[in-house]
Amino acid sequence: MGPWEALILGVVQGLAEFLPVSSSGHLVLAQHLLGMREPELLFDVAVHAGTLLAVLVVFKAAIFEAVGGFFWFLARAGRREPVVWDAGARVAGLVILGSVPTAILGLSVEHWMEWAFASLPLVCAMLTVTGAVLWLTRRAPAGGADASGLTVRQGLIMGVVQGLAAIPGISRSGTTIAAGLFSGMDRPTAARMSFLMSIPAICGAVLLTALKADPGALAAQWPVMVLGGAAAAVTGYAALRLLLGLLSRGLFHWFALYCWLVAAGGFGALMLGY
Repeated sequence: MGPWEALILGVVQGLAEFLPVSSSGHLVLAQHLLGMREPELLFDVAVHAGTLLAVLVVFKAAIFEAVGGFFWFLARAGRREPVVWDAGARVAGLVILGSVPTAILGLSVEHWMEWAFASLPLVCAMLTVTGAVLWLTRRAPAGGADASGLTVRQGLIMGVVQGLAAIPGISRSGTTIAAGLFSGMDRPTAARMSFLMSIPAICGAVLLTALKADPGALAAQWPVMVLGGAAAAVTGYAALRLLLGLLSRGLFHWFALYCWLVAAGGFGALMLGY
């Protein structure tokens, strides 16, 4: 992979990670168009790390609130004082709880992920599914609970959905936000929970891949990994701001049309032998 390919794939990752159109699916499509028939899993992790940086910047206040609330809860419990589940502690607890089914599902499908990332038909099919989920959010209940009213059920639902989003073509942000909306969250809370829950998921994926990676491959690929990660961070920040604005205006379902269009284009490319 050369610098231009790394830059293009980093931009694709940054835009598609937060817009609900499946970053992994777009990476597979872009790699296919660039002539890369083998999955670039190590590079995929690098650009995911770049988008993680964007999440930390945009949601830094929510992260500090959740971490502070969680440690305040532990301190009160240690002193055997009455337990107070404020909004921050509740969010932190549900992020931790939701990460359990995410990890279980992610590890259970790990052995066939290389095949999945090399399968263009699977990606196109899953983009079609993502589009259907996004389109159905038009019927999500209006209003909903904020962070102070979150439940264990909602955290587990989002965790399960996030685990299923390991399949390329299933949008992690799209399906988890949709799950939050359908389970009774308001729009800002569904988005906040979706992206806070992405932090341990991305960290876990980065760690697992780094531990399995060949040190020689890491040494050889680090320039393009850094370039791709930086491009993903910058474009990811812009995409995340755009998504939050569109979600607040009730335009989330519009991304379904794009997913279906890309899936149709992918199926068309397959039929033409590309």
